[in-house]
Amino acid sequence: MSWNEPGGDKKKDPWSGRNEENGPPDLDEAIRSLQDKLGGLFGGNSGGGNGNDEASPPSLKGLGFLALGAVALWGASGFYVVDEGNRGVELRFGKYITTTQPGLNWHLPAPIETVELVNISQQRFLEVGYRSGGARGTSGQGSVAKEALMLTKDENIVDVRLAVQYQVNDAKKYLFNILNQTATLKQVTESAERGVIGGNTMDFVLTEGRSQVVIDIKKDIQQVMDAYDSGIIITSVNLQDAQPPEQVQSAFEDAIKAREDKQRLINEAEAYANDVVPKARGGAARLTQESEGYKSRIISAAEGEVSRFTQILKEYKKAPEITRKRIYLETMESVMSATNTVMVDVKGGNNLMYLPLDKLAAKSAAAVGNNTSHFNAPNSTVTPSRSINHTRTSSRGRTVRGR
Repeated sequence: MSWNEPGGDKKKDPWSGRNEENGPPDLDEAIRSLQDKLGGLFGGNSGGGNGNDEASPPSLKGLGFLALGAVALWGASGFYVVDEGNRGVELRFGKYITTTQPGLNWHLPAPIETVELVNISQQRFLEVGYRSGGARGTSGQGSVAKEALMLTKDENIVDVRLAVQYQVNDAKKYLFNILNQTATLKQVTESAERGVIGGNTMDFVLTEGRSQVVIDIKKDIQQVMDAYDSGIIITSVNLQDAQPPEQVQSAFEDAIKAREDKQRLINEAEAYANDVVPKARGGAARLTQESEGYKSRIISAAEGEVSRFTQILKEYKKAPEITRKRIYLETMESVMSATNTVMVDVKGGNNLMYLPLDKLAAKSAAAVGNNTSHFNAPNSTVTPSRSINHTRTSSRGRTVRGR
């Protein structure tokens, strides 16, 4: 039944009792109520807060709860988290206790025990001889003369700048064995650097010996830090720059240019020698081989002449007259074939003949060029067994009769 129907409940009227609404709770009343509750817990007034009631003694149970809560909070403060790559070093009244691994750990809360967190995966950086104003590892921002200038073995001064990277490999040693780790490492680096630079010449440090210098410096630094039991491991040593001091930089550049010119001229001379010497050796070898060939040819020709003469001598002994005549005819053929004279065999000598002298002379010259033997002419028309008359006709048309 609705509130506005006959017989309805007027108390449900939403507009009734607006003037009877309660205001906001009183703050004093809320504080008084809280005091009463705490009093009841620890043995406060038993009369509901009236001033005439007698006060009861504090409750031991409430004090125990408070003490237990305080102890729990104090114990919870001992929990700590070690991140990955870190190590936690626990100290009890300043004395080393243990080293904890990454994860959730607990120690006796302060002031009994404390924890020092050490990052062992971080690459730490140290600059010696210069200070970089921008990104780490870049040189050229400015030299620190006190650290950079060093004396070499040949009594020259060089400006050397080093960048050292290192890590912590033992958190306990890193914290307790060295008071100021960075300053100590810097001093050790300077000492090792001066020792290595002082043991080498300036040219070696500035040119081909840069990598060896870095290796030696890193080795010396690590040996000293291991002797200190520092818990530090040197990961790399970079030679950022090595050059003469600014006061003598121009003179040193001139010396470098002169050295480069010297090396260039030496290389050019070696290249020229490598080009000329093999050619000269080849020419000498060729001349030697040609002389050997000429020697062999002359010896062979001489031996052939001797052998031919020996054979002719044997034939001469068998038939002297025939051999003498044959030799004479072959010799005359050889001599006359090299001239423009034409030999004609005629019986009476009164016949009129037409001779093309120019063509005969050309054929005679070609025959001379192809003739390779003076004594065994294969096309000889001379008959050695009879005497003939020769008519010699010169190039001028004159005919000479001969025997």
